[in-house]
Amino acid sequence: MSELVLINVSGRDKPGLTSEITGIMGQYDVRILDIGQAVIHDHLTWGILIEIPDESKSSPVIRDLLFRLHSLDLQVRFAPITIEEYQTWAEGRNRACYIVTLLSRDIKAEQIARVSAITARHGLNIDNITRLSARPSLNPTSNGIACVEFSVRGTPSDLGQLRADFLHIAGEMNVDIAFQEDSIFRRNRRLVVFDMDSTLIEAEVIDELAREAGVGEQVAEITERAMQGELDFSQSFAERLALLKGLDESVLERVAARLKMTEGAEHLILSLQALGYRTAILSGGFTYFARHLQNKLGIDYVYANELEIRDGKVTGEVSGQIVDGKRKAELLLEIAGKEHISREQVIAVGDGANDLPMLSQAGLGVAFRAKPLVKESARHAISTLGLDAILYLIGFRESETNQGLKNAGF
Repeated sequence: MSELVLINVSGRDKPGLTSEITGIMGQYDVRILDIGQAVIHDHLTWGILIEIPDESKSSPVIRDLLFRLHSLDLQVRFAPITIEEYQTWAEGRNRACYIVTLLSRDIKAEQIARVSAITARHGLNIDNITRLSARPSLNPTSNGIACVEFSVRGTPSDLGQLRADFLHIAGEMNVDIAFQEDSIFRRNRRLVVFDMDSTLIEAEVIDELAREAGVGEQVAEITERAMQGELDFSQSFAERLALLKGLDESVLERVAARLKMTEGAEHLILSLQALGYRTAILSGGFTYFARHLQNKLGIDYVYANELEIRDGKVTGEVSGQIVDGKRKAELLLEIAGKEHISREQVIAVGDGANDLPMLSQAGLGVAFRAKPLVKESARHAISTLGLDAILYLIGFRESETNQGLKNAGF
């Protein structure tokens, strides 16, 4: 009769340990049921669940392993596992798997404690914890992004409440927490679409133009109410646009020159390009400024509003169809179709209420530094870090994106 044994090994890591240990097992025709290891600061934790085909071989296998591991100055523990325990464990592996991503400027113990407490309260068990960001400097002020990823299993009874709990503690601790299903699409996204104003760039362009026209306060107030979802976008857009009538065309170039890109935007776009992603701007702003960004960043697609200019002056109208929330969602699906990818392979990023339709259509919709209504309605939110934090939501390690940039010549 066979025997199941769980073996845990710990100690200073050395080259060839896996070969040493499994080589001894191989002499006894041992079957590997599960295996895993982690190395933190050159210290190894190694686990393996084995099936010894003949119970009479159990003692010789354990004796030989114990002798060799002791000679290598490693600690080892053997635990017998019953068939019933193994079957219960194996059946549990078929439960849904999710990824919890914790993003911060610096990872603290309290953050880990509170995230893991919520997963436990909702019936989720942590399988693995992995750091995706580079090892931090001992000077916390020099660190840009820290990211820890939890792989969890289980069936939460209330996904809405789980997300609400994560959103609540994220606000309390000034961190970002994402919760998503660990599906085949997670690391197989192919298209990222961005809102422009207050997403790729820090400003709302229409507000900048309004300041130049001397109607800044009036337009800014309307913009804020529209982004909060208090006003219909198309109606508020027409109202704001009319206030720009008579603005000299030369102002556009001056405003474009002073626009500041959002933290992490350039790094994110270059990384996505290096990894073979397609990118698009879907903006309720103006084509003139979206093209400016396209030329600077190499964006593949641009859809925005064409500001009408006649005799060198802004007319207060746009030509063609207004790019509102509904149109953004339609454009997302059109581009996905053109690229022959499913909407589950699309990431959408935006900050305003008019971005919610496209966020809901994407496989991964991210509310970036968004208004409260948008943050609560979207499935994922980034509020404390830069746009390049999205790379961690896809599941990339910092070393992988850095290598991608190096290979692409950036």
